[in-house]
Parts: sequence; C-alpha cells; structure tokens
Amino acid sequence: MEYEATRHNIGFQIVDVVAKRLRAGRWERRFLSDVAAAGRGRRVWLAKPRTYMNRSGSAVAELTAGLGVPPSAALIVVDDVDLPLGRIRIRPSGGPGTHNGLRDIVAAVGTGFPRLRAGVGREGAPSGDLADFVLAPFEDDEAQRAERLIERAADAVTISVFDGLERAMNRFNRTPLMQQPEE
Repeated sequence: MEYEATRHNIGFQIVDVVAKRLRAGRWERRFLSDVAAAGRGRRVWLAKPRTYMNRSGSAVAELTAGLGVPPSAALIVVDDVDLPLGRIRIRPSGGPGTHNGLRDIVAAVGTGFPRLRAGVGREGAPSGDLADFVLAPFEDDEAQRAERLIERAADAVTISVFDGLERAMNRFNRTPLMQQPEE
C-alpha cells in the first residue's frame, strides 16, 4: 500500500484500469498473485504479483503453469525509467534491459513473453541508485502526464489482448511522446 501511487507501481495502476474497463470479477489470491477474470467474449486473466517488487518471476511462472498457458500468452506490464514519461514500448520478447523485475521474470521463464514498458522517465532522478526515485510518487507537474500514460497503456493492453500484439505495437510504439498539456 505504501508504494501504491509510485512510478514503480504504474503497472498495477494500468492493470486496475484494464480490470475496470473489462468489468473484471472479484480479485482472488492465487498463484502468488491477486488474479481476476475478465473479458469480452473471451476469458482474460489479470494478475498483480504479491511477491516483493522486482521478484515477480516466481509469480509469473506459477501463474502461467497454474493456468496451463505458456509465458508467451502473458503480457507483462512494467514501469521503465529508461523511457521518457509517457512513452510506451511493446515487444513480443527480449531481454530485461536494466529492469530488475524483468530480469527476475526472465530468470524464471525465459525471454519468450511479451511486455509493455510504460515510460516513467528519470528526469530529475539522482545519478546512481534509482530506488528512492521510482518508489516516490510523481511530482505535481508530472501527474497529468502520468494519468494519460496509464489510460493510453490500458488502451494498449486491451488492443494487444483482443486485436493482437502486432496491431498494438504498430499503434503505440510509433505514437509520439505525449506532450505536456498547454498551460
């Protein structure tokens, strides 16, 4: 709860918006996660790992095994300080980059899972250890852009799931960085 509105928790915020849009059922604790079923004509499982931050690999492994699906059927949603605030990047697979949570998932299930990285930026972050930066809430001047990022990323998740990853990549990977709202 103490990290609920932080940069590092934006993935959960995105999943919460998707859950609301898809009218997900009740959240239950299963597979080291909070999970809820949702969908429009097809069942979709939403999950928020209950493991420590950056230790989601065991939850992803347990979830995919428990549901009987390969990791390639999951879409992992994470924050990314290496992307400017507002940028979205979707990939069908790959390495973890500098993201410790993705590194743990890769160690648990390999690189063959799609991921959506939501850019939270690092502008104004101290050099070196970013822990305090990502565990802090967005600054007042960033809050509106962060909210728009959450909504757009929820759109990207929905399109990925229902229309295909390639369509979502074509739409959101090419969309220019959101501009700051005019004063």
